[in-house]
Amino acid sequence: MKNANLTRAKNTKNDEFYTQWADIEKEVQAYIEFDPNVFKGKTILCPCDDPYESNFFRYFALQFNSFGLKKLIATCYAGSPIANTQLSLFDYEDEHNKTTKSPHKIIVNEGIDENNDGVFDLNDIISSLAKNEKNTVTRLEGDGDFMSAECTELLKEADIVITNPPFSLFREFLGWILKANKDFLIIGNINAITYKEVFPLIKDNKMWLGNGFNAGNAYFSTPFAESYGGGVYNPDTGLVKFRNCCWFTSLDHGRRHQELRLMDMADNLKFSKHKELRSKSAYDKYDNYDAIEVPFTDAIPSDFNGYMGVPISFLDKYCPEQFEIIGLTAGNIKGLAGIPSATGKDGPYINGKLKYRRVIIKKRG
Repeated sequence: MKNANLTRAKNTKNDEFYTQWADIEKEVQAYIEFDPNVFKGKTILCPCDDPYESNFFRYFALQFNSFGLKKLIATCYAGSPIANTQLSLFDYEDEHNKTTKSPHKIIVNEGIDENNDGVFDLNDIISSLAKNEKNTVTRLEGDGDFMSAECTELLKEADIVITNPPFSLFREFLGWILKANKDFLIIGNINAITYKEVFPLIKDNKMWLGNGFNAGNAYFSTPFAESYGGGVYNPDTGLVKFRNCCWFTSLDHGRRHQELRLMDMADNLKFSKHKELRSKSAYDKYDNYDAIEVPFTDAIPSDFNGYMGVPISFLDKYCPEQFEIIGLTAGNIKGLAGIPSATGKDGPYINGKLKYRRVIIKKRG
């Protein structure tokens, strides 16, 4: 277990990306608009988040009263490079006993205007923490690893987990949440859709994509400018840009129930904005499966009621009332219920060429 913890700590450090306030606000508002009471009376846990530096903590702390939260918990793991670099949390701080070297947790139980200035803000939270009464800050005994016994006990208290977990530990983090049967709103790489632990949850409508980032672009700050994990670093802004990030959640939002506007096959072949489709006289059919290839989500035909293979990006527009998800190819759809194979050959082929990562869907009704 010690080696596993060290591996997680190393991976976490290399995945040190901090979510922007605007992205959190945009995402959370989608759930508030759908259900104004979605967070009312709930305990929110933000693991993997230094309480003073995390925008997740700051956002929900400032919205504590307006959202009607019961409790807000945030934890910090050992060795976080920006942990509490602005503020001292404890009375006794020296070179060997610093908050920056010690994992800790903050628990907010109430939002009180401590300084009586008519506004509830972070200064009020800092003042209330100094009293160490209803709102508290304490060191953790362990290293703050989300799978530690301490953090798992905190998870038991929570109703909803909200954070940006280390991408390299997404499987482990999601499994940790699901084992405790908690709701969640977390950020991950879109390729996580294809994980064997993830796709069945999406297929069974136990998990889905969130409202999404602006134009599909996610920007994160990072203390590690020399290592940006596949993103594009801008030295002028200090932000890393990712085009392959999305929100995964079990919380409902309105966009999820907006049906796609579709054209029929003939109009798609004639008017599609994709010249690759306009150049065809018909939709391609797989060589070995009774399904058609739909290369673009906006080209799903309204007048076809059979099986269709669409890109995984379709899931960003997926409406469960409009479509049924049958399965995921990921190079091998052998055994998918209801899709007969003409040859028994693994994977969907078109003119002998294998098509990877296709979500197999069917229109409802």
